[in-house]
Amino acid sequence: MSVLAIILITLLVTALFIAIGANLATTEKRLLYRPRRLYTSDDADFRRALGILLGPPLLPGNRITALVNGEQIYAAMLNAIRTAQTNITFETFVFRDGVGATFVEELSAAARRGVQVHMLLDWLGSRTMNQNLLQAARASGCELHVYHPPSWFHLGRINNRTHRKLLVIDGKLGFTGGVGMGVEWKDGLKGLPPWRETHFKAEGPVVAQMQAVFIDNWIKATGRVLHGAEYFPRLAPCGEMEAQMFGSSPVGGSESMHLMVLLALTAARTSIDIENAYFVPDKLTVEALCSAARRGVRVRIVVPGRYTDARLGRWAAQGLYGSLLESGIHIHEYQPTMMHCKVLVIDGVWSSVGSANFDDRSFRLNDEANLNVFSEELAREQIRLIDADIAHSRRMVLKKWRSRRFGRRVNEKLALLLRSQL
Repeated sequence: MSVLAIILITLLVTALFIAIGANLATTEKRLLYRPRRLYTSDDADFRRALGILLGPPLLPGNRITALVNGEQIYAAMLNAIRTAQTNITFETFVFRDGVGATFVEELSAAARRGVQVHMLLDWLGSRTMNQNLLQAARASGCELHVYHPPSWFHLGRINNRTHRKLLVIDGKLGFTGGVGMGVEWKDGLKGLPPWRETHFKAEGPVVAQMQAVFIDNWIKATGRVLHGAEYFPRLAPCGEMEAQMFGSSPVGGSESMHLMVLLALTAARTSIDIENAYFVPDKLTVEALCSAARRGVRVRIVVPGRYTDARLGRWAAQGLYGSLLESGIHIHEYQPTMMHCKVLVIDGVWSSVGSANFDDRSFRLNDEANLNVFSEELAREQIRLIDADIAHSRRMVLKKWRSRRFGRRVNEKLALLLRSQL
């Protein structure tokens, strides 16, 4: 082998290691300590922390409506698209043929009647989508961009995906939650029922914050700002709920989502209810959950059972069950199909819903967006849905966890080595 060939191979290997290292790290420092318990969920200081220390201000006068499972979710979103008069902003992670084609058809129809349609699709989540359909959307007048496609000039951002799910109609009506555009939410996979999901429709002043979160990534993808009264109309109060749209990104505020969750868990007085598809909490979050349980807070966690699209993540989660169960936390594994919800309810008064999972990928690597709502009505509804899902779940008990097979323990240990990427 010639000297030149050796030099080239060395440079390529070095570049590969640099790219891998850049994608395994975030640009910001990580939280090292769990915040102290300075206030509870009903204290004004908790509201101030959420609205001043961490995110945009909490806004009164909103109405947030839960949409349950794909059929109801898609119908509401498609009907909203058909009513659009001035503009539509749409950002999502999973976007595939079938359901994706239906949305392309409706968004293209909106563009043809003069609506400004802005679509932002994550490259990884939409990579299998029929490119001819995407070209057809552009041809109809939709402005469609792909978020962080692979590029030699930006190797360090390949691992940074937009996991946000946002649809805003005329700057007045917003949708967010966990749903993607895929057949698994509509018809199910492999003979199973459709995935269990909850999505949310928002009306009121908080929709302006949802629009701003979309525009944050639109600027990154296009370099252009969407502004003016058509994108940010005057929004009158239309409900009794106090809410904020909380965005996070590894290039700005990646730790904010993590800190928000820790503050909420620390503020809990009576109950913590978590329903999350990808539950692989870091050490600080595990400590916060166990501490809450030890001071008498009822902690319930609902996660997927054997039907999951992330078996590695499930093994990692099960490897963490021990300390949670020992603290008295109830863990329930949903049985009928894949459970894809992302819901956190504190004390039956505050709910955080949106795209973020309980894992390092959401806390530090992905762009995420959660809707935080102070409302006993919304919290009550989410707890009712969680109760119904628990009725179709299998509770994990400490004795059974301790008696699991050696092979499963090995799988858990190996999966936890990749905890920062799950």
